[in-house]
Amino acid sequence: MLQKMRAFLAVDAKNPELIQAQLAAFSKQVPLLYFTLLTNTIALSLTHYNSAPLLLSFYLPCILYVGCLVRIWFWWRTRRRVVPHEKAVRQLQGTIYLAGVLGFCFTAWALALFPYGGAYAKGHVAFYMANTVIGCIFCLMHVRAAALVLTAVVLVPFTLFFATTGNAVFVAIALNMMLVVGAMVYILFSQYRDFNDLIGSQKALIAKQKETQSLSDENRRLANLDSLTDLPNRRSFQFELDTRLAAATRQKRPLAVGIIDLDGFKPVNDAFGHAVGDRLLMAAARRLGQFTSEHIFAARLGGDEFGLIVEGDLDEKALAQLGDAVCTELQRPYHLNGITAKVSGSLGFAQFPTAGDNAAHLFEQADFALYHAKQHARGGTVVFSQEHEREIMHQSRVDQELKSADLARELHILFQPFIDTDTQQVLGFEALARWDNAMLGRVSPDVFIRSAERSGMMGRMTAILFTKALQTAVQWPRGTRLSFNLSARDIVARPTLETLLAVLEESGFDPHFLDVEVTETSVMTNFEVARCNLNLLIERGIGIALDDFGTGHSSLGYVHRLPLRKIKIDRSFITDIGTDGLSQNIVKTIVDLCRNIGCVCVVEGMETLEQVTILRRLGCSIMQGFYFGRPMHAAQTLDLLDTKTAIAG
Repeated sequence: MLQKMRAFLAVDAKNPELIQAQLAAFSKQVPLLYFTLLTNTIALSLTHYNSAPLLLSFYLPCILYVGCLVRIWFWWRTRRRVVPHEKAVRQLQGTIYLAGVLGFCFTAWALALFPYGGAYAKGHVAFYMANTVIGCIFCLMHVRAAALVLTAVVLVPFTLFFATTGNAVFVAIALNMMLVVGAMVYILFSQYRDFNDLIGSQKALIAKQKETQSLSDENRRLANLDSLTDLPNRRSFQFELDTRLAAATRQKRPLAVGIIDLDGFKPVNDAFGHAVGDRLLMAAARRLGQFTSEHIFAARLGGDEFGLIVEGDLDEKALAQLGDAVCTELQRPYHLNGITAKVSGSLGFAQFPTAGDNAAHLFEQADFALYHAKQHARGGTVVFSQEHEREIMHQSRVDQELKSADLARELHILFQPFIDTDTQQVLGFEALARWDNAMLGRVSPDVFIRSAERSGMMGRMTAILFTKALQTAVQWPRGTRLSFNLSARDIVARPTLETLLAVLEESGFDPHFLDVEVTETSVMTNFEVARCNLNLLIERGIGIALDDFGTGHSSLGYVHRLPLRKIKIDRSFITDIGTDGLSQNIVKTIVDLCRNIGCVCVVEGMETLEQVTILRRLGCSIMQGFYFGRPMHAAQTLDLLDTKTAIAG
């Protein structure tokens, strides 16, 4: 029974929310509680000042006043503080004990005054006790145990005392007091239950809100996070770029946007599967994450493309050094579950405000710098410059002129021979596209072919060039070969290839003496589609030549999967062939490869007798380059063939 009583009067320390709510509600009632207690006590002291001893009418009340004032001072000092849970429990438990102590003291003092004074004074004692206890119970209603302790401490002595006075009025007051307090206790229990339920509901609501907020935060995090690499995603990159660019604009400070592309990722992904490809991306992301800081933001934009936002006063040289450090880190070999993969990272930077003043423009310029890096500095860094700006403007002019050009009239073909150095005879010619425009003059093939691919005009341009090449080729002696280049867009466009086959059939040129040249990069873009389309040409007797061999990232991985007739060694291995032993070893390896798979090997870029001599010693016999003949017009090919006998290859 005693344990139940203690438990009933104890504070529920296991419910922190209820404790804090009780303390907060009670703190608001403290001023009213002590105001009621002090004013009523002062009034009773004054009515008994002349009839009761000073000890009862002055000194003892002063002690009680001081106790109340101390409590008010404590409340005033701590009213705005955040009270820790343990301290809040102690305060509420102390309030319960204090309610009992103060209730006993004020009750004993009031009953001690009862014998003094007349009937009105005695009635004032009864009124004081009843009025004060009712007011205090209301003020303590949020601390139920304290209110019940106060009720018990005051009501029991009050009832017993006044019920035994023998005065019918006081007996009635005692009984009435019991009924009123009983009703108040009922209300107290009901109100406390509702208060407890309300706190429980608030607690559940807060928990639900936290859960909802947590889910919302998680969804927001996932919406802005790349699930594979744990780097921020493209959406987050765009938001971060807009935010940081706005700040850079306000504060007039520099900022740079970088785009990184992993060179050679697709061959690794195709050769070893998506699981290895995913692990490579995760490893690359971790390496990139090493460079992130307060001023460097990294994100995965999609596929094998990553983005950087760099803040700080970095000039072009410092930015290039940062980019080179990133690229160097990305180039280190990747050890992935027994597989060693090697890729590189090309990086393009665009600076604010020199390269652009808005996010879209900066991103475009960084993308152009990346393209320039992949074309001219693969595995390195290119910072967008005024030279690139001029190049973009030139490309824009090319795009516009190409759309309105009379391509059938302006496009023409030059032919460069390839020679059998054993017999010094011309085996055939490679068709080289040229465009002379009235407004632009001579436009580089790299520029106008790229423009045609962007504008969707590549198929039409290829058909025109192929027609013109065949018009010359049919005039050559039978057995003279024609090599014709197909772009990456042509290879995957089956309608274009079907058009070329129709043109070929109409021309009357023997397809067995036709080779179409494709680059490794163009084939790797979509290998399965490219292989299927190239087989369409092979079925008609057309040969496939792999151009620029050795510059791709998976040469050997694709050679055996394509029925090649010819492999052309890229000119980059020839430039320093006289002094570079590594280039000689590479060329010798490719020559041996061609011999082993029954494929013709052609070396391009020959410019000196020394190069010819070294390459013949390495086993090369079929060559092409300025040393043997520069690109020439159709009539010149006929003159050349008149002086040499063509041999069927």
